[in-house]
Amino acid sequence: MTDAPHSTPPIAPLTDAAWPTEIADLRDGFAGALNVYRTMAHHPDLLRAWAPLRQHVVKDMALTPEHSEVVILRTGVRLGSSYEWAHHVSRARALGMDDARIAAVRARPDGLDGLLVDAVDAVIDHKRIPSDLEQELADILGRHAVFDLIATVGFYSVLGTILMTYDVPVDANVAAEMAQNPL
Repeated sequence: MTDAPHSTPPIAPLTDAAWPTEIADLRDGFAGALNVYRTMAHHPDLLRAWAPLRQHVVKDMALTPEHSEVVILRTGVRLGSSYEWAHHVSRARALGMDDARIAAVRARPDGLDGLLVDAVDAVIDHKRIPSDLEQELADILGRHAVFDLIATVGFYSVLGTILMTYDVPVDANVAAEMAQNPL
């Protein structure tokens, strides 16, 4: 998966020295840890407002961590975001997902992962999940998980658009992992 880069990225992730004082409290947490948030730090008000939604979508959602990764990976595939793919391959591996399961998200895997892929595709392509698929997912995962799936696609669609607009580089540790063990 390759993004079509600009000849020169319009902005770069902020360094610690350039970090805005109004969001200094966010730098040592999630915001300072990844290039995507270091890029969002160019708009401190947005990054501060983003933090509570990020907490829910990334940490407090009704989807299991593995199901969340399937949703995020598929969203990254559909957006064509190499950054999202690389970062979430790394996260999925850390959760114990094997490379075959991760790679299957590029197509249409069997079982529940396939239903999750179908739901992501429906949200992206039709801006809705068909009622029969929504009911099947609600029966399996619970309705809160379906809401969280939709929110995750939206959340990562915004991140993916930021990543590709500003040609945000994959963080060094993830780039090294992907170079050593590509998928």
